Amino acid sequence: MSEVLKTIERRSSTRGYTAEKLTPAELDALITAGLQAPTATNRQELHFTVLPGDAPVLFDIQSAMGGRARPEKNFWYDAPTVIVISGEAGFRWTAVDAGIAVENIALAAEDLGLGNVILGCLKAAMDGNATGNFARTLDFPEGYTFQIAIAVGRKSAEKEPHTYDREKQVTVL
Repeated sequence: MSEVLKTIERRSSTRGYTAEKLTPAELDALITAGLQAPTATNRQELHFTVLPGDAPVLFDIQSAMGGRARPEKNFWYDAPTVIVISGEAGFRWTAVDAGIAVENIALAAEDLGLGNVILGCLKAAMDGNATGNFARTLDFPEGYTFQIAIAVGRKSAEKEPHTYDREKQVTVL
């Protein structure tokens, strides 16, 4: 089995991190993986905002999430780094392209021995009343909107990769 397939097989959503920060080389590798993701018509319409896990805006977003947020834990599970991906609003493939980029980052993180969890839950806050404020604080380019985010760090908790039902989920014609 190839190394890529082994990485895909062992990746799972990490919901517990140590406080140790990523090294500059690790962060650079993750961002490079995101930038290397293909985009429709090579539009490259994505922007990556990197935040430390203690950034005040993350707590503001959590507050704006309302019932979607878990009061007992923050949505990024205390990861030392959160990467928010924004993209060009109105381009029909932006969400797909952001999904590809975040998966590249997730697999690169796993390959580096880092835990990660993909976060779509911010959408509840990012589409709400504070959208413009969050976009400015996160330095989104003009006309860009939240697409998806990922928390990354060293694992303090282990989780088995999810199971699946191939017979139920796959049809081969």
